[in-house]
This record gives sequence, structure tokens and C-alpha cells, in this order.
Amino acid sequence: MPDSPTPATTVEAEEARAAAAVAASGAQAHAALAGTPHTGGAFVGVPAQLAERVRAIVGASNCITEKQELRTYECDGLTSFRVTPGMVVLPISTDEVVRVVKLVHAAGLPIVPRGSGTGLSGGALPVPGCVLLGLSRMKRILEIDLENGWMRVEPGVINLDVSKKLSPAGYYYAPDPSSQSVCSIGGNVAENSGGAHCLKYGFTVNHVLGAKVVLPDGAVVELGGAVLDTPGYDLTGILVGSEGTLGIVTEVTLRVLRKPEATRTFFATFPSTDEAGNAVSKIIAAGIVPAAIEMMDRLAIKAIKAATGVDWPDVGAALLMDVDGPVAEVEHTARAAVKLAEEAGALQVRLPKDEQERAVMWKGRKSAFAAVGRISPNYVVQDGVIPRSEISKVLREIEIMTKDAGLRCANVFHAGDGNLHPLVLYNARIPGQEARAEKLAGDILKLCVKAGGSITGEHGVGAEKAPYMNDMFTDADLATMSMLRCAFDPEGRMNPGKVFPTPRLCGDKPGVYHPHDTELTGQAGRG
Repeated sequence: MPDSPTPATTVEAEEARAAAAVAASGAQAHAALAGTPHTGGAFVGVPAQLAERVRAIVGASNCITEKQELRTYECDGLTSFRVTPGMVVLPISTDEVVRVVKLVHAAGLPIVPRGSGTGLSGGALPVPGCVLLGLSRMKRILEIDLENGWMRVEPGVINLDVSKKLSPAGYYYAPDPSSQSVCSIGGNVAENSGGAHCLKYGFTVNHVLGAKVVLPDGAVVELGGAVLDTPGYDLTGILVGSEGTLGIVTEVTLRVLRKPEATRTFFATFPSTDEAGNAVSKIIAAGIVPAAIEMMDRLAIKAIKAATGVDWPDVGAALLMDVDGPVAEVEHTARAAVKLAEEAGALQVRLPKDEQERAVMWKGRKSAFAAVGRISPNYVVQDGVIPRSEISKVLREIEIMTKDAGLRCANVFHAGDGNLHPLVLYNARIPGQEARAEKLAGDILKLCVKAGGSITGEHGVGAEKAPYMNDMFTDADLATMSMLRCAFDPEGRMNPGKVFPTPRLCGDKPGVYHPHDTELTGQAGRG
């Protein structure tokens, strides 16, 4: 007699039959996804048979199909873009992710991965009828190897929890986004997040050694590994910052660092951003590489004071700077940086008397985005990059553009690498203000590109900035990027509507796209 099938074989056979059963209805649902609107639109659910099979894998409580419950997941931190997903699935292991992805792939539906939902570019924005995979339950720290400087975690682990785990042994994880107390490692990998200390230590891509990835068809691949460099193409580098368009990360191997022996901080105030920008240029030109150097303008300072109660004066601009390393080096570097700030026109320089006061200073800076809610009912957070030498000039132009738009704009940013975060303030209850705010935010991105910079430094392109990719890249550039994406996702079902300004099918030829007559009449779409 032939051997009885193993449990794994039985499961695979059942899922294969289920996939066949839902494929037809899934294709019908996929046909409804012509285009990827960013707001509104009719709700598109998933086939009931697919939902039933997914519940059998992850449990009923981890498969959400009720429309009202799905609305929790209709946006990320960019709340002006909202689309209700067709289904939300909350797996707890790589195995569950693989089994769900295989079913969804067979049904022909798009997949949108999601971390903590703190992203600010619409990177986790659903598309109608999609299956949104929330990875927040996958939060195990799997392995720590301090001798070789790495640790392996699941994508739902919170950024700050990594350093908390390592701290007793004298280690930490360097990337520190302002949302580090709530954002996840998986989301950081997707967006290549940075933070205040990325000037000296680099972005997420500089601290990810390897990853386990579930591809769009359910295959599992291992990229990189627990070493500083691996031979061959840098596929890990391609994965980091790909915004969920290549696959689903289920494990990440992180590079961890020894805590610096000493850190010195100063807080300096200036009459305007001109003098503060000049101080930044002087400090960097002197060969000093701060661990972090942050700038805030008058409106940002006002918001931070209102939200946190810090005793900062009402001035035109402020700098907050860290230097770290061996004690002797840090003491010398800090004194030199303070002298340069004073030469640039600093009104006052404060040195924290202890770690508690230093923490309060940094709490003020890291609360800036949320603090703006104290002075405006609504705001758009933007994220562009300019050369350091252009900071003063670009900020003056932003001020003029803001006045012309009849709005206000607070500026708080990573001055050391020119990563701007203009916060455009508006009141959505006043007709026309939201549209003016969004236009101003887009014009600021174009200004950054014109100044020799980029449309994003650390928030990602997502859905929000995709229309501006043509301002940075040629059609040939974008076609080459699309070819790379197609190598991982030939059918374009992973996180559609992100990064690229115009969806392009993998069989399309590079160059200007010419729509078919049926598209022009509305009979067909390119979803």
C-alpha cells in the first residue's frame, strides 16, 4: 500500500484545491481594480471562499473582512489618502505568510504589506480589493550574536525595543526615526528609514545585513546574511527601501553597534535660519561629523514649546547637536563646534547639565511633528533633500511660496544632511485650504529637486510622491527600475500604486505609454 500522505502534503493539497476554487472569483475581483484611487471609491471585498481558507490558516480573529473593522487599515500616517482594503490578514509566522500569499496569488489579487502604519508617504495605502498583510504580530527577537555584532528579528519588532534589549550589554541599534517608539523594523526596511543620527551612522540600509523574504508567489528567499558583506549583487540593498513592491520581509538580520563611550550635546539659538544654516556649514566644513545636528525654525519652536513645555526662547531658529565617541575626542569636538556656532551668530548656547536635561532637549525635537497639532488643526508633513549649502536659500524660497499660498509652514529637519521636513499647516474646514496645502507641499519637493536634491530622504515615495518621480528621473530611468521590480514581481501585484508614477506592466516596452482605445472610452483599465 502506498504511504499515507504527510500532514504537510495534505495541507498543500487542500490549499491547492482551495486556490483553484477561488481563482475564478479572484480574477473577477481583480478585474474591478482598474486604477488605484487614493481616496474614496466603491468598496471591493474579496471572494468569500478565499476569506474562509485564510481564516483556516491564521484563525478567525486574525482575518478581518467586516467593512467597519477594515477602516482601521484604510491609511497609514498619511491620513489624507484613504482606501478600504478588501481583507486584512494578521499572520504570526513566515509559514502563515507563505500559505496566505500562495492563496492570494492563485486568486490573482494584489497584496499590500503593512508594519505599524506610521509611514508618512502612503506606502501602506491599500488598493481596492487588496489583501493587506499586517505584520505587527510577528514581533519575536530570534537571535542575538554580540560577538559578531548582529541580531535577527521579525518585522513587527518595534525599533526602540531593539536598543532596549541590547542596552544592558552596552550595544544599540543606530537608526532612530522620530517615531522609533512605535514604528517597526519591517516598516523601516521598507522605507529605508533614517532619523536624527543618520548623518554619522547612516540609514537603515547601512544596518541591515540580510533578510528572509516571501516573494509574490509564496516562494521564500534568503538575501544577504550575518556578515558585513556577501559576494554577488547587493540584493539586500535593493530590498531595503523598495517599499513592499518586491516581497514581504519576515525576518531581518540587523547590524548592532557598541554604545559610544561619551556623548556631548548643545542647544544653540539664532536670529534666523540664515545664521543657523551658516553654523551647520561651518561645523561640517571644519571636519566635524556630528552624530546628529537638527534645525528648527520659529514656528516649529513655538509648536514644540506648546506641546512639551520646554523652556526654549522665542527665536528665529535653533540647532540641537550631538557628538559622540571616545571622551577625549568628544570633549575637543564639542568645544570646537560650540565656538563655530558662536562665530556664526548664535544668540545663546546651552549645554545640558545631565542626561535628564539632554533627554528633555531631544524629546522636544522628536515631538515636533505631533507638536504641530497644537498650533494647527491639520498639516502635511513633507520630506525632501537639498545640499547643505543651499539650506538658507531654499528656506527663504519656501517662506515666499508659503506666503503666496496664504498658508504657514514650520520647518524642522536633519540639517547635517540637508533632509528637510517642512510641515505645511492648514485648516481642512476652510474650503480650498487642503488643496492649496497639498500643492504647496508638492511645489516644495520640486524646489528640492531644482536645488540639486531629492523628493525624499527617509519617508519613502509611496503613493504621495509617486507623481513627482518624473521630476527626478527620465523615462529610461523609470523603465530600468520597473525591469528590476518585474524580476521579483512579474505580475505587479505587490503593493501596486507605489513608487512609480504610471503603472507599467512587465511586458510593456520602455518609453511613452499609448493607451488602447478601450482605455480611452473607459471600457478597460491598467489596474
